[in-house]
Amino acid sequence: MAGLASCGGSDSSGGPPAATPPTPQRGQLIDNPPARVATYAPADLLRLLGGSELGQTFLQLPYTPVCSVTVYYLTYQTISPSAALTPASGALMVPSGSDADCSGGRPIVLYAHGTTTDRSFELAQLQAADSTEGVLLAAIFASQGYIVVAPNYLGYDNSTLGYHPYLVGAQLADEMMDALSAARAALPTGAAPDTSDGGKLFVTGYSEGGYVAMATHRAMQASGMTVTASAPMSGPYALAAFGDAIFEGEVSDGANVNVALLTVAYQKVYGDIFTTPDEVFASPYAASVETLLPSATPVSQLIAAGQFPPALFDSVPPSPVDAIYTPATSPAILAPVFAQGFGSNYLIVNTYRAAYLSDALAEPDGGFPTVTTGLPAVNPSNELRVQLKANDQRAWTPAAPVLLCGGNSDPTVFFFNTRLMQSYWTAHPPPTAPSVLDVDSPVAPGDPYATLKVAFAAAKALVYAQGGEPAVLAAYHATLVPPFCVAAVKSFFDAH
Repeated sequence: MAGLASCGGSDSSGGPPAATPPTPQRGQLIDNPPARVATYAPADLLRLLGGSELGQTFLQLPYTPVCSVTVYYLTYQTISPSAALTPASGALMVPSGSDADCSGGRPIVLYAHGTTTDRSFELAQLQAADSTEGVLLAAIFASQGYIVVAPNYLGYDNSTLGYHPYLVGAQLADEMMDALSAARAALPTGAAPDTSDGGKLFVTGYSEGGYVAMATHRAMQASGMTVTASAPMSGPYALAAFGDAIFEGEVSDGANVNVALLTVAYQKVYGDIFTTPDEVFASPYAASVETLLPSATPVSQLIAAGQFPPALFDSVPPSPVDAIYTPATSPAILAPVFAQGFGSNYLIVNTYRAAYLSDALAEPDGGFPTVTTGLPAVNPSNELRVQLKANDQRAWTPAAPVLLCGGNSDPTVFFFNTRLMQSYWTAHPPPTAPSVLDVDSPVAPGDPYATLKVAFAAAKALVYAQGGEPAVLAAYHATLVPPFCVAAVKSFFDAH
């Protein structure tokens, strides 16, 4: 009898059984309802756009906000790379207003943000100093009648994970899908009770987010979820080819940060990139790089304090000297960017770079430096190249319409990532031929994006007049391309 009583069924006072709290689930809201951050009228959005270079560039396009936008701080459960439930956060942006497009069943845009090293990054705070991406989302999509769901990713804001799973495709896709589940559970909201999920789902993102958007569409399709259309922008989809390009001397702008985030993430997730950090990272950075990023301190300050290097590779090449170890000089427009990736204060030791390049020469990628199969190397043995191949996006075909957008002179994420995806889908055609927009290309007869291309050329010319080619390269990825690609994506989604 005592044994049976100890198993439960009633408490010691003879009352009813104690309720067992439900087990938390992936995609479940932590704060339900989510906290309302603020509501922005169309005039507020115009003011916020005018407060940043990115927003000012966008305002060169014809634009009229229609809906008010209420922003909510979304907290929910997701899954970590070790398969443990863990908290995450994001923004939920809900339109409202008297216009017919501002209420009723509305389409959802699931958005993936670009690379950031700010540990406190949080997309729901549109008044924050680094809020330009969130403001653009609210202005272009939510104020035009789209519900926006934008997760912050693990490693940021309320996340307890000590790193960000940077460019780990399956993991980031899971986070995106859990954010979507949480947002749907939160709808309709108190400030917009007449706005609900209308059933259409669009997926997009920029830079790292372009990669995440593609990985998410791929994962949703594989799981049987319906995606209305997707539009990845300026993403490193062909990761294996992109990695080879960087290690072979085409060092992209910001590669010191990107490679640090990626190498640490792959070590944390897969555990096979190195045995000790000094196998990959130079002194003194090997001792701290695994816990450095994301950080509360800007990278520029970390560099100034000697905590992070300004260059990726040693300017003194490994022995024997070979041209492959020196900065690339072609294409000429990007040669100055490549050269900035080399110096006496660098992140990656020569021995590791030489081992990576030895594998790249023995097992070349089919998309770089020469396009052959267009696919990753068949049998890479370098551990980093193995995981880059595992996360490469070149081996799937979308069932829903896709737009890829970017600019051909991007110094941060090379446009060949887009071209290699286009080539793969030409060889493995989807039901609807993907659209590819290079905003920096000439206007063709009957070009549906002629107006955007002309406007991009004008914005680029304005930056050039103020600071020449260096100013254009500095603004290209973060300021020049995003507003025009996002505007194109909005038009593309409107048509579906």
